[in-house]
Amino acid sequence: MADPVAIQGGSITAASRPSRPHALAPLAAIAIEPWRALADRAIEPNGYYLPEWELAVNASAAGRTDAAVLQAWSDSAGTPHLIGLLPAISAWRAYRMPLPVLVSAHPYGTLTTPLLDRDLAHDAVRGLMDQARLAGARALVLRDMSLDGLAMRAIDAVLAERGTAARVLQSHARASLDATRDADELLRGGIGAKKLKELRRQRHRLAEQYGAVAFDVARAPGDVGAALEVFLTLEASGWKGQRGTALAQDAGDAAFIRRAAVALVERGACEIVTLRAGTTPVAAAILLRHLDRAFYFKLGIDERFAKFSPGVQLTLDLTRHLCADPTIVSADSTATAGHPMIDPIWRERLAIGDVLIPLRSDDPMAGMIFTALKLRQSAMDGLRSVVRKIRS
Repeated sequence: MADPVAIQGGSITAASRPSRPHALAPLAAIAIEPWRALADRAIEPNGYYLPEWELAVNASAAGRTDAAVLQAWSDSAGTPHLIGLLPAISAWRAYRMPLPVLVSAHPYGTLTTPLLDRDLAHDAVRGLMDQARLAGARALVLRDMSLDGLAMRAIDAVLAERGTAARVLQSHARASLDATRDADELLRGGIGAKKLKELRRQRHRLAEQYGAVAFDVARAPGDVGAALEVFLTLEASGWKGQRGTALAQDAGDAAFIRRAAVALVERGACEIVTLRAGTTPVAAAILLRHLDRAFYFKLGIDERFAKFSPGVQLTLDLTRHLCADPTIVSADSTATAGHPMIDPIWRERLAIGDVLIPLRSDDPMAGMIFTALKLRQSAMDGLRSVVRKIRS
């Protein structure tokens, strides 16, 4: 099936004829230093679009390689610098639909908020939209976009000045942490004193049977490699391993996370947290950090210790760890809506959704694209419902 949007292996060529779409550059060709500089100036954090993370995903993660990239540049300061960036794929690749649409590339984590320069956010949005249009797209779809953040406000403002508006394909709310609060007060208000007492009892029993319970944070380059292997082993030992979805079970996924974790920890943007009983690790998790926000990527537990609630125990310690860190204001669970473990503990909510952005004002094609994607979504929701009933 021919791709209606020009995503090719070459870079953008300003000399291309106006009648031909400009090909988007491959993500792997982007220089990392301008990307890092943009990430440091971003109007809204997204740990999953840090270059060390997304380039590792793009290099080897199953089904997520070989993305293109939308870029916006400015020379307002006398020297060209990157002010906007969004990894992107075609609608055919994202949805198996031959639509003239570019779709934000999923960076393994469930957040694709674009990186926009905080001082030139509107210019960045204009640049990204214009480049998508030059590539032949009639619309841009941001999957798992933060709906109430500063990036979406900038997008809405640019769309309003162009006489159009974004359309939400689907939305949900997921758990987040207000890390400016006192952790113990937050936990008492969230899961209640009675539940906390029960969890303390479980922790004491775990310590009595297996040794002192300790929460460790690996953040030094020499420590992260070993801690990551502990996490990978724990994750593969549980239900994800039984379903074949653990990171360690796919060579490309394992290569991505090993590369990303080591690269990010060197920039202070990744931690591996582990809960041990004596010398035995019972739970571990990967945490990303970008600007003033943390991102709770994945959790692995040893299900032999399930009666002691190891995942909850680790999350309680992680909550205290983040609330004690003055550089962290909030944490995104990046979990599914209504997640049974994290929702009662982290009681704040982030509005997340898939957003369609028309690239031309009053374009009837945008409405047809929106309808087609909504119909596809309804069909997929129905199929998932049937699968859940079969499994239950």
